[in-house]
Amino acid sequence: MNTLLIEDHLVDLLSRITGQKLTQRDATQPLIFLANLIIVLLGVMFADGIVTEEEKQRLLVMLYRFSTPKSDVRQLTHLMIKGVKKNQLYSKFNNEVLALISPLTQSERLLLIGFGYEMSAASGKVNCREQEYLEVLAKYLDVKPQHLLVLAAAFKPEKHFDQAVLNEVYMLLEPELFQGQNTVFVKEPSDKVPILPAKTRITEPHVSVSYEGLKKFQELSKQLDNYCQQISQIVQACYESNFVPKDLIDEVSTFTKNLQLKQFRLAVVGEFSQGKSTLLNALLGEEIQPTREIPCTATVTILKYGMQKRIVCRYKDGSEEEIQFDEYQQKASISEDAAIGCLSDDLLNSEIEEIIFEHPDLELCSSGVEIIDSPGLNERPELTAVTQKLLQDIDAAIFITNASRSLTQGERNLLHELKIKLNDGKDDIPANNLFIVGNFMDLVRTQKGCEQVKQRILNFVQGDNPIITDKNRVHFISGQAALDAILNGYEDEYRRSFDSFTKSIERFLMFERGPLKIERAVNEANRVIKKIINVLEKADYTLKGDLEINKTEKQKILEKIGEASGRDVKICMVAVQLMDQALEKANISWNEWYENLSEHMLSRSKYWYLKHSPIWSREKLVLEYVQYFIKDLLDEINEWNNNQLNDIILRENLQILEENIKYELNIIQADFQQLDIRLDTSFSKGMELSSRDITSEFIEFSSIGIRNALVIELGQLTGIGFIAAFIANVTAMITAMITSNFGLESEDNEELYDPIKMKVLEIGLEKFEESIDIVYKKLCENLETGFDSKVESANRVIEQAISLYENLLDEQEKTEQEAVTKYNISKNLILQYCQELNQVQDKINTDIGVWYSEIINKIIIKRQYN
Repeated sequence: MNTLLIEDHLVDLLSRITGQKLTQRDATQPLIFLANLIIVLLGVMFADGIVTEEEKQRLLVMLYRFSTPKSDVRQLTHLMIKGVKKNQLYSKFNNEVLALISPLTQSERLLLIGFGYEMSAASGKVNCREQEYLEVLAKYLDVKPQHLLVLAAAFKPEKHFDQAVLNEVYMLLEPELFQGQNTVFVKEPSDKVPILPAKTRITEPHVSVSYEGLKKFQELSKQLDNYCQQISQIVQACYESNFVPKDLIDEVSTFTKNLQLKQFRLAVVGEFSQGKSTLLNALLGEEIQPTREIPCTATVTILKYGMQKRIVCRYKDGSEEEIQFDEYQQKASISEDAAIGCLSDDLLNSEIEEIIFEHPDLELCSSGVEIIDSPGLNERPELTAVTQKLLQDIDAAIFITNASRSLTQGERNLLHELKIKLNDGKDDIPANNLFIVGNFMDLVRTQKGCEQVKQRILNFVQGDNPIITDKNRVHFISGQAALDAILNGYEDEYRRSFDSFTKSIERFLMFERGPLKIERAVNEANRVIKKIINVLEKADYTLKGDLEINKTEKQKILEKIGEASGRDVKICMVAVQLMDQALEKANISWNEWYENLSEHMLSRSKYWYLKHSPIWSREKLVLEYVQYFIKDLLDEINEWNNNQLNDIILRENLQILEENIKYELNIIQADFQQLDIRLDTSFSKGMELSSRDITSEFIEFSSIGIRNALVIELGQLTGIGFIAAFIANVTAMITAMITSNFGLESEDNEELYDPIKMKVLEIGLEKFEESIDIVYKKLCENLETGFDSKVESANRVIEQAISLYENLLDEQEKTEQEAVTKYNISKNLILQYCQELNQVQDKINTDIGVWYSEIINKIIIKRQYN
């Protein structure tokens, strides 16, 4: 019974049934079994709706087997009968009743069904309703239908049932499964077995020891190995798809290699000459280990299954070699001289670390068990240390002693050390994986002597500070006699004792160590699968994040296009503002310049020197003065253009404009550099080249100068040109002046020059004043051209930037589409891998884990819980 499942709610239920305030201590195994038994028996009684006196009497007779007349259990029995009747628990298989059932082992549940059939047969036969009730009850008790048929066969005729199922029922009702509990739990199964259908007797000679249970466990372990291989293949595919890192491959590989579910490790220990090697040969069913009456085993020998028979000798220096069988017997043995003379220097000086014996036909090894044959304990401390080192990674240890002189003081000390070693240093609990074998029972001649030997060993190992508590861990055999029986194919008492021992070993490995191995393997497989799925989910999240990054980058690029357009508008607005400021300054400066123009031109006229006489060529004279006037006027304009418009007004505002343009373009340049870093592109180089073009254009514009443009334009004013009109008008006026005032016949006279010069100035300034608005307008147009040129250059760069952004946007859209396609493929692959892993996990938990759960229900989770 699993006492760990006796919880507070179960104690509360028992209190309600009995009407007494019970405690956890009161909820004993017999009481819980009795409560379940009363429910079963009352259910059978009331199944057909008729309760006879014979059934009432039968009920009490069956229940009184579990108590004495004046005991507290007898009193509680009557109280529970009333409580179960009152609450009709036999007809309500609710959660409370199922909780009452849960601590029961499979054997105890099967025993309850047996009592149910015994009650149903009280009236002479099992009627249909009682049979139906028992079938329903069996489902709640999780009793297999085939086992139910075997029990029914004891009370009503059944034509067919599987002989293997009958053997299973016999095994579940073996009294040894109920050892350590109330005596009724030993007696009642013994009473049930004789009335069951007889098992088939095997009359054929035994050829070798059989370990069918371990073979079934081995099949299960191979199935788990296959699942592990599937996990490895899935992870490898995930790695090839770049979904998981390399270290996860290594972790899964390590997990698969370290999974040792299919191998149990069994160590045989004891002092020299106790028959360890003979016992091993009997376990294997073949004379493998060397044997003799004096100390024999010289080194650690590991016997295990292999595809072919071979022996590997591993040395302390790390080397190894394959040796022949005759060499093995020699290397595995102590020399006779050393053994006879106790010259154990041979042992100390041995270069051998261990010998591994692989064999394809050794029954126990092929059933999944590795056997470690250790050198004798206590011959030398160094050898004891070697043996104790081997105890760190074993499933069970078999300590063998000579029954004829059993448990010397040295052996008792060794057993205490073994118990502590097997319990990880704890001295206050028994060792549940230690078997004690009294060998050479064939040498104890009398029955009384046999009993005394057994009692002597049991008294020691189950004393005040017990080595073990389970009697199934203590066996008395004759290894040599059992080996002879096995090899010669006959059965005797020694063979049966040995079979009982091997069955106990097998049951321990299967039902106690096996489930632990399964649980560890299943938990580890679940952990690994969970980790792989988590990594795959993270990979999916990362891929999905890449899509979001692409979308974010697209949005950023669109924002940058908007920002670039905004900077273009900003540059234009700054240019208009600066140009307005420049025009306003130019207008003021121009007016000031024009007010002083007459005075400046008068001063310049003092330096007009004539090359022609007015007497000989009046028109040439006038033309010379006009040319001087035009030259000086242009010089004045150029000086104003150089000193005011270009050097002060225009240059200052254009520099401000250029600084604004550079500032805006540098921001765009920086944005491109950031994009290049994030997206691994080189768009910023193109932007840098365009930015340099703006500066060079500014230098070129400044070097040409607006003044040159004005000189050209001034000659093209008023359609026919300012100069041509000016010359025609001045010439006509001067000719008339000379004719009327001076006469055409006058001689060359300096007095004639000044009036003509002044008239040229007067008429020239009048004509210039008539055209001054046109000239000023042209000057303003050239000024505006300077600003427009810079703005147009900036516009070209920004347009190029926007074009680069648009190209980048196209690439991002293409990349995004490729990423979406790749993500959809990857997502489907990840989903497929996760589904495959989940399927493997479900199979592991059902095929492997469910088997483990059934084992738990079949077996009492043993002595460490009791």
